[in-house]
Amino acid sequence: MTHGGAGRQDGQVPAGLDTSVPHSARMYDWWIGGKDNFAADREMGARFAQAIPKIPQMAQENRAFMHRVVRHLTHAGVRQFLDIGTGIPTRPNVHEIAQDIAADCRVVYVDNDPLVLVHARALMVSDPAGRTVYLDADFTRPAEILAHPALRQVLDLTQPVALLMIAVLMLARDSDDPWTAVRTLLDALPSGSYLAITHPGQDFDPTAMDAIVQAANGAGMTLVPRDHADVRRFFADWELVDPGLVPVMAWQPDGDPPADPNAAYYWAGLARKR
Repeated sequence: MTHGGAGRQDGQVPAGLDTSVPHSARMYDWWIGGKDNFAADREMGARFAQAIPKIPQMAQENRAFMHRVVRHLTHAGVRQFLDIGTGIPTRPNVHEIAQDIAADCRVVYVDNDPLVLVHARALMVSDPAGRTVYLDADFTRPAEILAHPALRQVLDLTQPVALLMIAVLMLARDSDDPWTAVRTLLDALPSGSYLAITHPGQDFDPTAMDAIVQAANGAGMTLVPRDHADVRRFFADWELVDPGLVPVMAWQPDGDPPADPNAAYYWAGLARKR
């Protein structure tokens, strides 16, 4: 984990990156022990941890869900993944997990942070039997993602696709209507496709959530935790896979069920298009 004011260990700052403003992907990177973060990210990450001391562990649980759900989907026969809001690459990435099971899996990563862009092109090297590509795009403009030539070159939208939206939807305000943006993506995918979501839950600890929202807003960040009902709306009429929309630690855990599934304040679910 990087400490102090030096920023990234290689000392390089990508063009167009304002390191004075905290960013959710880099805060997440700091919580899970990464080095691709700056002083503003660490400061805001520490403020979040004051309100929710377990937030680094929660970030780890969120990532563990991604590992589980990608394994589940690949064993279920899915060979195409659209990972929107991928964040700073931390191995194993989606394509590494999927291609370890089925080498011909294809993955499209989408994010819009310059630091993510630098790492994505360097680290996301596919198995020769499959393909990966990174798109610099914003999930609030889904039509641009769907129309991107690189996406169409890698994914066949007549065949099932797993859409992953892991800890990204909280970056859109209700006034931006993220439900419509997600529905645009869902409508473009064929039957047999899947949608996986994790989302910070307002209803786990409203007081703590209000504290981090105020801290984020004060730094010019958007952070919108949502309750179970509002997160459920993102899945539209798709059929939730067992055990449904549940606390992230309770979604098909590896090993024994957690003693306290509510210890990580994320809702998590997977749904399939009939």
